[in-house]
Amino acid sequence: MLIRQIRERLLERAAALGIERATEEATIDALLEREVVVPPPTDAECRRYYAQHPARFRAGALAEADHILFAVTDAVPLAPLRERAEATLRELLAAPETFAAKAAELSNCPSGRVGGSLGQIARESVVPEFWQAIEAFGATGIIPKLVETRYGLHVVRVARYVAGDPLPYEAVAERIAAHLADRNLRVALRDYAHTLAHDALDEDAHAH
Repeated sequence: MLIRQIRERLLERAAALGIERATEEATIDALLEREVVVPPPTDAECRRYYAQHPARFRAGALAEADHILFAVTDAVPLAPLRERAEATLRELLAAPETFAAKAAELSNCPSGRVGGSLGQIARESVVPEFWQAIEAFGATGIIPKLVETRYGLHVVRVARYVAGDPLPYEAVAERIAAHLADRNLRVALRDYAHTLAHDALDEDAHAH
């Protein structure tokens, strides 16, 4: 209901501005391009991000890791799955030598057949959340909290971690600018949608 009201408001706004395309989707896209304008990040903002996240800008960083994946699916309630994953993590922190056996028994990843081993990985070879957890841990052993990614909940053991060498700001400035621009756009789109949702809720409340 709310999504339909927001969509209607978007189309009403587009009509008021004289924006019309071949399809409703194209019309909404054109509206958002016009209404949600995000200035590009400044050099100062990019340099501040670079200074705040030094581990993300290194060359030659790599790791060897094992994991146990508790996959999140529509068929599995999240709360019991998280409880099972947390219980497994506690057991492994107490008895790390059982990791391979637990991976073979519990992991929803094919790597479970080889003790959960992912072999040697780099930032580009895994999803960002997984690599960021390894970076933040910065050591070898079992990461003492679950790692959450788009695939599910992971218990992760780091067998080897090499931090790599820091890259100069100039080498990563464009990458940082693109990342910040994308992040700022997503925030602006979210805020725009929230405003429309709030207006739609107010309208619905007044109608009743």
